[in-house]
Amino acid sequence: MKDAKDRCDESRMAGTMKISIAGGKGGTGKTTVAIGLASAVREDVLLLDCDVEEPKCHHFLNPKEMDARSLSVLTPNVIAQKCTGCGACRDICEYNAIIMLGSKPLVFPELCHGCGECIHSCPTDAIVESLHEIGVIERGRSGRVTLVQGKLNIGEVISSPLIRAVRAHEKGNELTIIDSPPGATCPTVAAVKDTDFVVLVAEPTPRGYGDLVVAVEMIEALKLRYGIVINRVGTGDDRVHRYCKTKEIPILAEIPSDGRIAEAYSLGRAIVDALPEYRNLFIDLLEEVQGSVMS
Repeated sequence: MKDAKDRCDESRMAGTMKISIAGGKGGTGKTTVAIGLASAVREDVLLLDCDVEEPKCHHFLNPKEMDARSLSVLTPNVIAQKCTGCGACRDICEYNAIIMLGSKPLVFPELCHGCGECIHSCPTDAIVESLHEIGVIERGRSGRVTLVQGKLNIGEVISSPLIRAVRAHEKGNELTIIDSPPGATCPTVAAVKDTDFVVLVAEPTPRGYGDLVVAVEMIEALKLRYGIVINRVGTGDDRVHRYCKTKEIPILAEIPSDGRIAEAYSLGRAIVDALPEYRNLFIDLLEEVQGSVMS
């Protein structure tokens, strides 16, 4: 029987994979799984916390120092003297960030994705761009884990540019784990897109089942490989298990409803540190993911 150390060493072959952790709602256990994976392996890991509205990974890793830099995006401004009120900028904006009030455009910076299409569409060069700060990116290290996280400024509603900036730290030569935002919206798509495998975390409850169905539809639309981790097993009912069996979705791991896990979480401790008996569960999970990617 291999011990945890031997099996951790074997997991080094997972080296260059990009694994995203997603789920249908907040509090499902995504961060628990992300931290568990990052803490279980005996290799350098890049952990990207893309839940930029409420990043939590730093609470468990406690890096000594975090370098920070602000992130700004370009947003359009209209030069009134040049604008003819043709509405071309409004017509081309996919995000409804520009509306027309009579013959004058009104820009909503909080809805702008910074694509620049409005500028290119303007026939009189009446639109210019200015920088608008949306958040910060922080980077630090704790043991073998390099943590990069984004923090969205209060009041900002567009997080995808910040998520893409966090993901720009991917190197391609080390195991990368991405803690995604909850739900199945644009920020989650930005976090899981182009990853090798998506681990969907679900609770065995009616709400957990409904959220899982939506998350699965998103991942299948993106044509990504995925599997399920069921958290807090022993609560709720069996509809998540039945759904996975019906759709032939692999259940990669099951984490029991254990009060000690909740206590460790509340104290900001990783499961594998507070409860070493769970280390093999996360090593098994990594091996399952690796097997699915290589099959």
